[in-house]
Amino acid sequence: MARSEFHDSYDDPVNVRAEILDTPIGELRLCDPITVDADATVADAVEAMNDHHIGCVLVTRNNRLVGIFTERDVLTKVVFKHDAALTPIEAVMTPDPEVLELDGTIAYALNMMSVGGYRHLPVVNRSGEPVAVLSVRDIVDFLVQLYPEDVLNLPPCPSKGIADSIDGG
Repeated sequence: MARSEFHDSYDDPVNVRAEILDTPIGELRLCDPITVDADATVADAVEAMNDHHIGCVLVTRNNRLVGIFTERDVLTKVVFKHDAALTPIEAVMTPDPEVLELDGTIAYALNMMSVGGYRHLPVVNRSGEPVAVLSVRDIVDFLVQLYPEDVLNLPPCPSKGIADSIDGG
């Protein structure tokens, strides 16, 4: 198979692989975690998620991670099943979620997300205190930085006839 302009635009595909394998997640621009106490209600957790425009909150007790509550939990465990104002978050959270530390690599995080079907992974320090949440979007943002500018400037649907060249015109 002949190489395309897409493939030729990379300086070195091996470097892209190395970046994914070697870069610790601590080098990504991760957001601080939004947490709710284990005594909170589902309504408190959903309100925090809405206020911060995020897809999950970490559930803590004495500053230690005890669970994660995600948009998926809202849809599969709460809607039409529980009164969010009365239901304790502990009843519907995912307890003892898999976690990463800041020195874990992007490749390791991708594997965990793929195998577990996760979109968010809590990042904790050695004491088990949450320090960040890694999302699929964080990894996509990292990967986008590895691609050349001319690939990033491609039109959204080049096959639809929007543009006849990579320059968009």
